[in-house]
Amino acid sequence: MGLSGGAGLSEPAPLGTQGELLDIPEASSRTVRVAGVDRPVARVLLDSSVPHLDRVFDYAVPAELAEQARPGTQVMVRFGGQEMRGWVWERASTTTHLGLLTQVRRVVSDLPVLPEASRRLIDALAARQAGIRADLVRLAVPQRHATTEAAMRDQAPVRLATWQAPQPAVWESYDGGPQFLSELADGGAPRGAWCALPPGGSGARAQCLALAVRAALAGDRGVLIVVATTDQADELADSLSGALQDEDVVVLSAEHGPARRYRAFLKLLLGRSRVVVGTRAAAFAPVHRLGLAVIWDDGDHRLDERRAPYVHARTVLALRSSLEGAGLLLAGYTRTVEAQSLVEQGWCADLLAPRELRRQCAPRIEVPGLPELDAEGASGSARIPSLAHRLLKEGLTEGPVLVQVPRSGYAPMVACADCRTAARCRHCGGPLAMLRDHRTFCRWCARPQGAWTCTECGGQALRMVVVGSTRTGEELGRALPGTPVVISGAREDHGVLRSVDDSPRLVVATPGAEPVAQGGYRAVLLLDGAALSARADLGAGSEALRRWTNAAVLARPDARVMLLGHPDQTVSQAFLRWDHAGYASRELADRAELHLPPAWRAARIDGPQREVESLAAQLSSGFEVLGPVMPRREPAQAPTARALVRAPLSRGHDLARALLLAMRERSIRREEPVRVEVDPTVLW
Repeated sequence: MGLSGGAGLSEPAPLGTQGELLDIPEASSRTVRVAGVDRPVARVLLDSSVPHLDRVFDYAVPAELAEQARPGTQVMVRFGGQEMRGWVWERASTTTHLGLLTQVRRVVSDLPVLPEASRRLIDALAARQAGIRADLVRLAVPQRHATTEAAMRDQAPVRLATWQAPQPAVWESYDGGPQFLSELADGGAPRGAWCALPPGGSGARAQCLALAVRAALAGDRGVLIVVATTDQADELADSLSGALQDEDVVVLSAEHGPARRYRAFLKLLLGRSRVVVGTRAAAFAPVHRLGLAVIWDDGDHRLDERRAPYVHARTVLALRSSLEGAGLLLAGYTRTVEAQSLVEQGWCADLLAPRELRRQCAPRIEVPGLPELDAEGASGSARIPSLAHRLLKEGLTEGPVLVQVPRSGYAPMVACADCRTAARCRHCGGPLAMLRDHRTFCRWCARPQGAWTCTECGGQALRMVVVGSTRTGEELGRALPGTPVVISGAREDHGVLRSVDDSPRLVVATPGAEPVAQGGYRAVLLLDGAALSARADLGAGSEALRRWTNAAVLARPDARVMLLGHPDQTVSQAFLRWDHAGYASRELADRAELHLPPAWRAARIDGPQREVESLAAQLSSGFEVLGPVMPRREPAQAPTARALVRAPLSRGHDLARALLLAMRERSIRREEPVRVEVDPTVLW
């Protein structure tokens, strides 16, 4: 199998030509002539989320705007009696409009913020995700900052460095690694799913990424790297800047504010930088001659856009790789089911280290079973048994120790102390949680509860059912007096810690909030394994494996990692063997049997019950439909129904097309809108 792959993601036919949507034959088009203007018809995509307006409208380009209203520029036009913003999608000499064309009113900026490659990508994504192109444009183009734009235009052109093809070096640790690097340096478009070894082993992430970037630069091409958070982007950009002394590495993130974000965007658009690291929206960054697109830890939910059309950064980069002939690297310490699906389709190569090397580089992982816990006596049934306390004490003699807790807070769930009935809010019925001072509040409406009475037995005492990170830190501080305890999490007063020094201390963190320890953690304790791996959610096992692995790689190579809390045996065994690709392959086979994504294409429909039933019935003749059902929702959200529409991979384009047409018909009839998400990560 070649690294460039064969079958897989292909470019769908672009949507949205006026002739197609209005069903006007091509022969009815007429030529438009304006003195002194070449291609005087501007086909404009309006900035509107209304489905039946997701098409281009023809406007006349006046002579005074002929040079400014280029394809990709932002313009103001008259539509429906009001002035609207839009983007020139293309210029033409003909129109299918039968009357007099309205003129473009003004050009916001003559800078083409949507180059041709970006417009093709947006067309392809809208077709694949049954989405609206204007929603994708808002993701792709940051808000204009006129002062920054004027300053960037006045800067002198930058002379970019010339690079030589690098030697494979650390990529030799991975099967197919040298071939991937060589093909990339030769100007090819290799695609690979890369399971990186832990940082303490050979083939560390930063070194491998730096070599891959240099290989793309050797062919005078650009590089795009997408990570989950701004902190990760800043850290990786600093690392690459150190390895690429003569190259400007740009960070593109919405958290940096309008001016800084637009400046980074313009550097790429104007060709003054060709290496960018950013968060999920950076997947659309206008990199000139893109040679390599990388997404790190693509299983992280923060890479999934939660606004319409709900597209994952992995999907954006995969389509972009096909459209622009660029290399693609789906990278991480683990392997997602989606990435494994592309590997098994032959669309990308499997860049995996040999099993012996993986076991050698991985930390020592322990998953105590019933015999080991029974040997501890009464403490074996405790949440943190005595063998875990010995692990912590042993690690603290040398340096910091990490404790991962799945849930934040003090007591995220409480119940009646007498009958064990879950405590519910008297106002909205939401679950109650407890603070450190034992005050209770509702997790849904946030109302304080005061005196509480059980509706089943009349009891007034509460007990903790689930223990959070704050309570865990408090308990461990009492058990290990004199040991500093640090808690890291988004809900803590000090937020997420980025790093800690090598002095002995307990670091209690929620998944994704683990700080990096200088020299690595001397021990890692993973608590409440069933809370992550035994959830009744699609991909719960893969997510648990990813979170445990991301904590384990922070340990020193000789450190011990212990997993407790009755985890799912299949997931824990994959973690124990450090076999992430094998687990992803088995999970993919299970999903294929159940007709679930990514083995099948699927669309989730949410909305009022009557509307969901109507749309599901409309699609049931050609596709598999499950539901509608009424999933449990928080009271702040309107009650909705949910249906799932499924199709084989070979009919994925048909499914998206049918959804697009149905949404446009509903929009024309002004029916109540529904939410459609194609290939969702959460089904029910």
